[in-house]
Amino acid sequence: MDCLFCKIIHKEIPSKILYEDEKYLAILDLNQHPAGHTLIIPKKHLEDVTCLSKEELKEMFVLAHTIGQKLLTKLKVTGITYSFNYGSLQEIKHVHLHLLPEDLGKNPKNIDDIYTILKEE
Repeated sequence: MDCLFCKIIHKEIPSKILYEDEKYLAILDLNQHPAGHTLIIPKKHLEDVTCLSKEELKEMFVLAHTIGQKLLTKLKVTGITYSFNYGSLQEIKHVHLHLLPEDLGKNPKNIDDIYTILKEE
């Protein structure tokens, strides 16, 4: 399969993993705009949000809530946008949920620096 996210899931392409279990992967988007831009990706290849079952949709949002709390705390922001792109707006045809913290301009844009902040205990 020539899906970028499937390659990341199978560890063929390196990524900055914030969370992983048997069903989902949460990674930092390579384009850190805004700082902390995170993607939640089901490990099962599903083309878009309409392919998700109600249970999968619920699981993704529960996970987004948990990761979102970490983004709020670690990046010291007060807001996050949760977003699915669909159709012509979807750059990669593998469903993924964007977590976009508000951009206050105080967090670094470098993915390695953001990763270090988010992985600190």
